[in-house]
Amino acid sequence: MNASAYGRYELLRTFRNRRLYIFSFGFPVVLYYAIAGPNRHLHNFSHTGIAATVYFMVGLAGFGGMNAVLGSGARISAERAVGWNRQLRLTPLSTRTYFRVKVLTAYAMALVTIGLLYVAGATLGVHLRSGDWLEMTALMLVALLPFAAIGILLGHQLTPDSIGPAIGGTTAVFALLGGIWFPITSGVMHKIAEALPSYWLVQASRVGLGGHGWGRTGWLVVIAWTAGATILARRAYARDTQRV
Repeated sequence: MNASAYGRYELLRTFRNRRLYIFSFGFPVVLYYAIAGPNRHLHNFSHTGIAATVYFMVGLAGFGGMNAVLGSGARISAERAVGWNRQLRLTPLSTRTYFRVKVLTAYAMALVTIGLLYVAGATLGVHLRSGDWLEMTALMLVALLPFAAIGILLGHQLTPDSIGPAIGGTTAVFALLGGIWFPITSGVMHKIAEALPSYWLVQASRVGLGGHGWGRTGWLVVIAWTAGATILARRAYARDTQRV
């Protein structure tokens, strides 16, 4: 199996999953309308200087994006359970291509989620310059990199029975501590939030107001999490392939 054939197979298999449309695509949009709708006239949400419609649009796009990229772990876990990974290792498909396709498929899902939230935001009056949309999206995609690695890590560590709760719990913790549901602006919680990539997902919303992107701290946090999670994912994969 070559890279292009495997990539097409992964995309078709992923987007044919009907549950995907409900939980990965539909759920964040419904939440957005439920939370941001009643607050659409609030232009300074919790003294952040950001409109509630923009804040929750980016926050829930980040929430949906995290679910999408972490979801690759569920597919890996299921493949391990039926021996599909072992069969793939007998083909010319390289390990690098295998992971690349997994990440690209996860990002395809994340982009759909982000796009749907952008459309929902526009219906509630969010209007940004084209450059701001692009820069905001680029920052969000960068901030999702560590979660893509975490998804691969969990997929090679957990069984299909345990991977679902693990992904749900991971997303919930990062969302809560990263400020997706409410701004975290001071105190110990703010220090904790600044050390998490999910916090910088939400901070991408400031670009939508014509502000600057991440500072040095944001880039260091995202790079450190990506590097650490990637190393752990590689080790988990190596241990998994050594098992009989």
